[in-house]
Amino acid sequence: MGRQRPGTPTLEEVAALAGVGRGTVSRVINNATGVRDSTRRAVQRAIAELGYVPNLAARSLAGHRADAVALVMTEPDWRLFGEPFFTEIVHAVGDALTDTPLQLLLTLVRTETERRRFVEYARGGRVDGVLLMSVHAEDPLPDMLAKAGLPTVMLGRRSGEESVTYVDADNTGGARGAVMHLLDTGRRTIGAISGPLDMYVAQCRLRGYREALEPAGVPAGASLVVEGDDFTEESGRRAMTELLARHPDLDAVFAASDTLAAGALNALRAAGRRVPQDVAVIGFDDFHPARPTDPPLTTVRQPLEEIGHTMVRLLQEEMEDPAVAWRHVILRTELVLRDSA
Repeated sequence: MGRQRPGTPTLEEVAALAGVGRGTVSRVINNATGVRDSTRRAVQRAIAELGYVPNLAARSLAGHRADAVALVMTEPDWRLFGEPFFTEIVHAVGDALTDTPLQLLLTLVRTETERRRFVEYARGGRVDGVLLMSVHAEDPLPDMLAKAGLPTVMLGRRSGEESVTYVDADNTGGARGAVMHLLDTGRRTIGAISGPLDMYVAQCRLRGYREALEPAGVPAGASLVVEGDDFTEESGRRAMTELLARHPDLDAVFAASDTLAAGALNALRAAGRRVPQDVAVIGFDDFHPARPTDPPLTTVRQPLEEIGHTMVRLLQEEMEDPAVAWRHVILRTELVLRDSA
């Protein structure tokens, strides 16, 4: 292990062709900082011209690196992995890793046994860092990884007191802006379909709903809120049916995800309610291109591509300097107006 096959290009040959030292070639291959763009391009041209393939096994042994990161999904309901949110994030993370030597490993960790097994796997040097998504409030996995000394970045957070690096959207502000738009258009009996409230993201979006209604003097009673079992379309349909039974005079609904909103639209159609004439609907996420609705859905766009890229950047920084303090990054959302509200 660690020897080039006879006749294959060597690191020294790449360095000679590019007119740089061997160390510079290594820094380019490892995507390290401190290399001028012109030098980096020269090395990359030499690599392409010679057909050089880095000896990753030897490099990993020498640097104690696996050249791999794990994207861990902790959602216990496997059906949710077919939802647009997950595919968008996986795509964004994969795109951010394209120009790095890092391999992306997609892993499901849903039970206590799987948690212990994954932590042991990661501690064994098989991954250099971990990206976590869909973490529920009581999930100990982020703390287990931190205790094991593994660089970890979460998508979202478990609570307002999170002590692990995370990247999140402004869920409270986005929801507040959506409901304020409903108020501005004259809606007064506004329901909410939340996600599972053991997830902080669902708590934040529900908080934004209430923060918009209370200053306006509009009722925000418990009967106007239905908690979704999950963030699926079927959950949105059931919740919307329940809201209509409680409040036949309902004239608007804020759903905590686009998939919940899509289910709400189905329930309204089945009940003979016109959207937006009778009931206005706003979702959250902006998966409109992936899941067309009738009518087109007004929603809160969270910057999923930026979230994925930021997660990768923060993880790489922690991998380079394990002593770096944890960071909390919250990105802006945007209300996208379409026909449903």
